[in-house]
Amino acid sequence: MNIPYLRQLSTSLVFAATLLSAPALAEHHADTAIEAEAVVVDTAPAPAGPAIWKLADEDTTIYLFGTVHALPDGVEWFKGDIAEALAASDTIMTEIKMDDSMAAEMQQLLLAKGILPADQTLRSMMGDEQRATYDAAMTKIGMPVNAFDRFEPWYAGMMMSMLPLIQQGYSAESGVEKVLMAHAADKNQQALETVDYQIAVFDTLPMDSQMAFLIDAAKNIDEIKGMLDAMVAEWVEGDADDLAKLMNEGMTDPMLAQRLLYDRNQHWATWMQQRMEHPGTLFVAVGAGHLAGQNSVQELLENAGLEVTRVQ
Repeated sequence: MNIPYLRQLSTSLVFAATLLSAPALAEHHADTAIEAEAVVVDTAPAPAGPAIWKLADEDTTIYLFGTVHALPDGVEWFKGDIAEALAASDTIMTEIKMDDSMAAEMQQLLLAKGILPADQTLRSMMGDEQRATYDAAMTKIGMPVNAFDRFEPWYAGMMMSMLPLIQQGYSAESGVEKVLMAHAADKNQQALETVDYQIAVFDTLPMDSQMAFLIDAAKNIDEIKGMLDAMVAEWVEGDADDLAKLMNEGMTDPMLAQRLLYDRNQHWATWMQQRMEHPGTLFVAVGAGHLAGQNSVQELLENAGLEVTRVQ
């Protein structure tokens, strides 16, 4: 199975609620909603649970927790070492600020940066074979083939990736960040990045990379949910190695991998090195793909001479 967008899919899921509230999509989504099927995720009890790591010295502790931005209902994970680490922290850091203003800011930026020029449409940018693949995928998810015609390929690719999941029971409202923030209302809340920066990661990709992301999503439209189910199962079991294998599969676009993953991992690792010079306890929650596999945040920290230990 060639799924080159699994990492970016896991990142883009954080946009789900905002994207689907966009005026250009709300009417279509309401008209074409599909009854949710039972979501089957292997959540059998395991001794480990979702993985969490710790970076610490005499007066500073940084917990590193890999998240899944959208989950089906009923996935139980907030307990044990994870709950204790969050309770012990005075600050929680997520990729972007998860407050009441985030949704409005994100929607405004997405609609400003994700729209094509007035004289151009998404489907006119495709070759005949690409358009046939895309049209077939849109029909499968119950959307008119021209529903995303005003959007740039990266935006349409996110929507095409997310709609099957949302139609089948996945929700950003059940995602890890939402649960964490509900348990961290009394803590200092900070972010590693801005919404503007995250959108720019996709928006500034060359058009051929954007289109490859979109067409890959269209080709694999029937496999998206099963793919994410498998990823969630590995995450729940705390199997970081197998999670890395799943998420590394098919990362064939070097520019996309560099911008979406490796550059950000390096930036975050550098920030954590500097943050260790100041006292306090932080709970850092970022997409699980950033804490798995080659050039993970932990690997970069260890390469810099810091010791990262797995707590759970």
